[in-house]
Amino acid sequence: MGGLVLRGATVVDGTGAPAHVADVTVSGGRIAAIASPGAGGSGRILDADGLILAPGFVDMHAHSDLALLSDPGHLAKVGQGVTCEVLGQDGLSYAPVDDTTLAQLRRQLAGWNGDPGGFDWDWRSVGEYLARLDRGIAVNACYLVPQGTVRMLAMGWDARPATEAELERQKTLVAEAMAEGAVGMSSGLTYTPGMYAGDDELVELCRVVARLGGYYSPHHRSYGAGALEAYAEMVAVSRASGCPLHLAHATMNFAVNAGRAGELLSLLDTAIADGCDITLDTYPYLPGSTTLAALLPSWASEGGPDHTLARLRDPVTAERVRRVMEEDGSDGCHGVPVDWDTIQISGTRSPALADRVGRTVARLAADSGRAPFEVYREQLVDDELGTTILQLVGNEENVRAIMRHPAHTCGSDGLLTGARPHPRAWGSFPRYLGHYVREQGVLTLEECVAHLTGNAARRLKLVERGLVRPGYHADLVLFDPLTVGDAATFDDPRRQPTGIPYVFVAGVPVIADGHPTGALPGRALRHTPGGTL
Repeated sequence: MGGLVLRGATVVDGTGAPAHVADVTVSGGRIAAIASPGAGGSGRILDADGLILAPGFVDMHAHSDLALLSDPGHLAKVGQGVTCEVLGQDGLSYAPVDDTTLAQLRRQLAGWNGDPGGFDWDWRSVGEYLARLDRGIAVNACYLVPQGTVRMLAMGWDARPATEAELERQKTLVAEAMAEGAVGMSSGLTYTPGMYAGDDELVELCRVVARLGGYYSPHHRSYGAGALEAYAEMVAVSRASGCPLHLAHATMNFAVNAGRAGELLSLLDTAIADGCDITLDTYPYLPGSTTLAALLPSWASEGGPDHTLARLRDPVTAERVRRVMEEDGSDGCHGVPVDWDTIQISGTRSPALADRVGRTVARLAADSGRAPFEVYREQLVDDELGTTILQLVGNEENVRAIMRHPAHTCGSDGLLTGARPHPRAWGSFPRYLGHYVREQGVLTLEECVAHLTGNAARRLKLVERGLVRPGYHADLVLFDPLTVGDAATFDDPRRQPTGIPYVFVAGVPVIADGHPTGALPGRALRHTPGGTL
């Protein structure tokens, strides 16, 4: 049997089963055979002695919607061993859209994804976006239809319940997106305008998703003061709609939630025991990452970016915003009064503001002798809402407890723009394997690989992907268990990880001898009645 023989690899197959040594033959983009050591088929030999052979990792929460198109080699992810990622997150992305909505989204999402000059925005529907991905990308990609974008397209930025006609329009848009290949629906319930949807509206949309075989992935309404109530709300939406639930970046942040992960896991275990289909993803870091504008109270963002900027420029309205943020706890800051020492600038749209990167709002205020809110307000106005931040609010005990849950998967939630983005965009998967498996022993190697691969593949209903099995697509990673680790840091966030010499997508090496090959064998994976193909 011809092809490539990965000789003497230690196979960790993605099921959680014990590792075993084998010769694995890859041919025609598939795993052709798995044989005892020395009994592998004929073909070119790659000596994999001492290396772990695992399914390619699945990033369940990626913000590569534009990065994959503008930089299809996508070293940030292939360097980590990622062979599939899920786009369309947090209820906001670029399909389905019309011309007006696309223009608004480009401004709103510039902090997340940039707004590249000279870029060809030649799609409007989900199907057209997926076809654009098919022109050539290094990894495979799935897409969630974003509920906030759907709401924007159906009824603008209004902070009110949808009318019956507007709800029917949203349901039609979701159904069309699913028919065109979306694997489910996302929400960003602390982001405008998706956050204006009530539970009844979400349930109706989730019923469409459930009927068509997808899942619901919400960024729910609070990760802070109201976190447990927000998680319970999403479980209730899942129960009422019958829609499988995947909780995005399922963290318990801020001091108010320190050590309370057990309460979340108890809530989820009770629901799972009652028959609810629930999974979750996390990133293995403490700081979060979002846009600076996301901290605003929701009413301040009603109507879109121009209205937001007008409110910030008005001294009376700005003072009202300050009181909510600093004294009451903005819903944009998860109900917790903002601590300016925890808000660090990570990227700016305007090059003229680049000297502020790496400093907290509190430090900028102290250096300039001004109040922190005035620095915050000036930054948003001068950068036209395009600033990204790190938010230093995580809890290590919670991170460790949640990653142990058997329904856990990895989502990097990594933003790829800005001068100093969160290193999770370049380091999440090797950090799990190096820091939390080898160094800390929080998970066994077999458990962790299952979380990064097989668990995610089941949620996505990937057909013949996500495990090391004969006949499966050869989306594979070879890594050294003794040296694999994250090299990206908060000061130098774009460093390639260590210990991952080979990554294959459809049997084609995208990383070889630790270096990118430039190959683009990935494509969009589309939901169908028979699974995600």
